[in-house]
Amino acid sequence: MSELIWKKSYQAALVETDDKKLRERIQAAKAAIDNRLQELQMDHGGTPEERQAITAALDGLNFLRRELQTRPDETGSGKS
Repeated sequence: MSELIWKKSYQAALVETDDKKLRERIQAAKAAIDNRLQELQMDHGGTPEERQAITAALDGLNFLRRELQTRPDETGSGKS
């Protein structure tokens, strides 16, 4: 079930087109992934495939975050 939560949060960030909402979705996805990683550490669960997917998702979130930083915000400063 927890695997499904982080995946849904990550997918929501991937498809978000509104920059303000995207920032929130990136944060929510990162929090969901962090929670799942904490669960995996506690019970040594999960599969190698899930751990690889988490790594890829974190890379994707970092890419999205960098992309957001290059876009002008509403004040025109270019940084968020």
